[in-house]
Amino acid sequence: MTSLSKESLRISEIFYSLQGEARECGLPTVFVRLTGCPLRCTYCDSEYAFYGGERMTLEQILQQVQSHPARHVCVTGGEPLAQPNCLPLLEALCNAGYSVSLETSGAMPVENVDPRVSRVVDLKTPASGEQHRNRMENMQVLTRRDQIKFVICDRSDYDWARFTLDQYRLPERVGEVLFSPSYEQLPARQLAEWILQDGLPVRMQMQLHKLLWGDIPGV
Repeated sequence: MTSLSKESLRISEIFYSLQGEARECGLPTVFVRLTGCPLRCTYCDSEYAFYGGERMTLEQILQQVQSHPARHVCVTGGEPLAQPNCLPLLEALCNAGYSVSLETSGAMPVENVDPRVSRVVDLKTPASGEQHRNRMENMQVLTRRDQIKFVICDRSDYDWARFTLDQYRLPERVGEVLFSPSYEQLPARQLAEWILQDGLPVRMQMQLHKLLWGDIPGV
C-alpha cells in the first residue's frame, strides 16, 4: 500500500483553472504539472517544466488539490509518466473521489495506469519531430474511457493523422479522437475545413485557456 507521506514527485506547478482541451473542456479543474520530459516537440508550450520544480509528497499534493473547489484533476507535464510515482499519485487522486485525467505523450507505457483514469494520449505527428517516440503498442490497451489527441501543424500532419485513425480504428477504440491546430502555426479554420471535407469522426478542439488568457503558464 502506498504511503502518501513518504512517496514523492517533482512538481512544476499546481494550479486551478478551466480545462482548455479534451472531453472536459470548460470544466473547473485542478492541474498537477509534473517536472521533466524526455521529448522535445517542436511546438512544446511547457518547456519551463523540463527542469526544476519542487519535490512534494503525495500527501502534500493532495492537500493542495483539495484546497481548490473542483472535482476534476488533470495530471500533466512535461511527461508525467516519466516519474514512476505518477502511478500512485493517479491512484490516490481516484481514491479521493476525483474525476482524473492524465495527459501523456504516448511515448511511455500506459497499461499500468489506474483504470479509473481517462488517459489522454497525444500521438506525435511528423512535424513534432518526435514521431519516432510514439509507443504504438499503447493503442491496443486503450478503451472507450480514453482519448487520443493529434496536434496538427500542416497538411502532412493531417494526412498522417487521418491514416492513423484508420490503421488503428481509433474512433471505434477510444471515447474521443481530438484534432487540434498547432497554436499560431496552422489556422484553425483550415483544419476545420479539412475535417469537414473528409467527414472525419473526430472532435476539433482549440485550446480554450490560450483563447482566454494567452500562451502563459499557470492557466
